[in-house]
Amino acid sequence: MPRVRVHQHVNPLSPYYRQAPRPLELAKIFARPEQPLHLDIGCARGRFILRMAGVEPDWNFLGVEIREPLVDEANRLAAEAELTNLHYTFCNAMMWLDRLIADIPDGLLQMVTIQFPDPWFKKKHAKRRMINGELVSAVVDKLADGGKIFVQTDIEFLADEMFAFFRADRRLTEIECPASPFPIKTEREKAVEDKNEPIHRALFKK
Repeated sequence: MPRVRVHQHVNPLSPYYRQAPRPLELAKIFARPEQPLHLDIGCARGRFILRMAGVEPDWNFLGVEIREPLVDEANRLAAEAELTNLHYTFCNAMMWLDRLIADIPDGLLQMVTIQFPDPWFKKKHAKRRMINGELVSAVVDKLADGGKIFVQTDIEFLADEMFAFFRADRRLTEIECPASPFPIKTEREKAVEDKNEPIHRALFKK
């Protein structure tokens, strides 16, 4: 089946994307909901965690994406692969991540990834960028002690902006991160590395 076609950008401030999600019920979406949870925010087509779920069966993987057709496609592929430790959900993370993850049990969220989010280059569109103080606070509030957050982008100004939000949270400690800590690369990561262009990465621990 061919890939579903979607717009590369959607305005997260438009009325359709202002709808609040229902909190997650992990017992309904994972075969073993007690496993440590890896949350991939802005997962796009979800191929990174699709492959991660295959190589890390003792973890659960949850992808969050604002483009609903991509969520439907990714869940279909997860079902075809019979991966019961993988699920994708539609959510405008910039506005509603705190509501989405509110019912995740304490201590379960062990890893969060944010990889190559939309930079929204124009100054007038800066307010559409996914990472803001509210999202960072929601993630760190729910992150288990010892849990980690990995952020990467090939856009330097966006890296500076995103990393600053996380560095401002005193509950986090930044860890040296010369390379991705994962055995799987995102499609964007591979494309940038193939062109020998720099990737800006940061890793934080609670």
